[in-house]
Amino acid sequence: MTIRLYDTSARQIRDFIPLAPGCVSIYLCGATVQAAPHIGHIRSGLNFDIMRRWFAHRGYDVTFIRNVTDIDDKIIAKSAEQKRPWWAIGYENERAFNQAYDVLGCLPVTYEPRATGHIPEMIEMMRELIDRGHAYAAQGNVYFDVRSFPEYLRLSNQDLDGLRQPSGEGETGKRDPRDFAMWKAAKPGEPSWETPWGRGRPGWHLECSAMAHKYLGRAFDIHGGGVDLIFPHHENEIAQAKAFGDDFAAYWAHNAWVTMSGEKMSKSLGNSVLVSEMVKRWRPIVLRYYLGTPHYRSMIEYSEEALREAESAFARIEGFIQRVVEKAGSVEPAAEVPPAFAEAMDDDLGVPQALAVVHTTVRQGNSALTADDKEAAVARLAEVRAMLGVLGLDPLDEHWAGGSDRGEDLHGVVDSLVRLVLEQRQAARARKDYATADAIRDQLQQSGLVIEDTPSGPRWELGTR
Repeated sequence: MTIRLYDTSARQIRDFIPLAPGCVSIYLCGATVQAAPHIGHIRSGLNFDIMRRWFAHRGYDVTFIRNVTDIDDKIIAKSAEQKRPWWAIGYENERAFNQAYDVLGCLPVTYEPRATGHIPEMIEMMRELIDRGHAYAAQGNVYFDVRSFPEYLRLSNQDLDGLRQPSGEGETGKRDPRDFAMWKAAKPGEPSWETPWGRGRPGWHLECSAMAHKYLGRAFDIHGGGVDLIFPHHENEIAQAKAFGDDFAAYWAHNAWVTMSGEKMSKSLGNSVLVSEMVKRWRPIVLRYYLGTPHYRSMIEYSEEALREAESAFARIEGFIQRVVEKAGSVEPAAEVPPAFAEAMDDDLGVPQALAVVHTTVRQGNSALTADDKEAAVARLAEVRAMLGVLGLDPLDEHWAGGSDRGEDLHGVVDSLVRLVLEQRQAARARKDYATADAIRDQLQQSGLVIEDTPSGPRWELGTR
């Protein structure tokens, strides 16, 4: 058993060999909390949640760090625009991100450090980099000298001579326009912290190098994030960390975007779809299925039609689960997933291929139900639950099914009412009043219910839109 991952730095799929046997350490670039999350933001969290779950299923002890960028140019701009404190905007949106992770079934991370909580670590790193000749102070700013680090741009495979380094306002005193800011001099009215080089605030890239070092040490296994972070963010993280003396990440994993009309989903483009709004229109477990089941390195083109297809596909899985539970009662997940599922997940987290195994197993289970083979149906459900558990999609898991007692009570009330109506339909059929029976069925379907006539009587389930 060997897990294989596509390593961006190597530009190929590599066997995963952990630095410490039986353990895996992951650092994921998390939210910049200038606004509430859209589904493009949350896709990264979902993809790496599935990675984390698969490592755990394979027996690894996982340490998972996901940072929060709670100070940067965008947050400061929002503060000025809204005339609200920068920290209030950051905290409000940090909570919105955590609610989105939770509502879509992401497991809690090991640690979730904030940038502003690690200023001392950033100062220590800058001091060491200046002493080593990799950084310099200028007019209250601190810059990294990219020419001092020969490995610069190996991750993004760019040419230094043609590089255009993104720069922000106030980045004065650079020796070379390609150098990047690790620390930005204070401007009137903006948040700032005291350093040996004057008051200022962190540059975007420094925080992750400092926090990865603090929580994972000089070397860790996997660094993750969206493909848009490869340059400049991850490239600059590597330069800082390795020039500081760290080995840093052994593997680099990047998830693709969610797009609309071929463009990256972005607040600035005005094409974002907020998670808080989406979960009002779609069940959270369906939204997780939609975002989590494509391959993490494949783009997702957002559309209502694609979401409806995901809803229908997941409904087929749920329908099988419900029928077996009705027939056999509670069924625990199998201890192991089917070999074909494991093979797909080991191969660079091949979720689409793994999901095909889920649907094949569901079809086998439905055939067993049709043949009244209870034992085989139960065995298939145990396998399905084990596979869905890895994907965070088991509807019988307490996150999705536990809910509150109120929800169970409501289901019971609905079940009683529907069964009363179905008795009226059966009575109409018994007296051969098929027009009335069909009208009752049609009315139930318009209410979002699917009615199935079985040898043991009619049964109902929630349908799709």
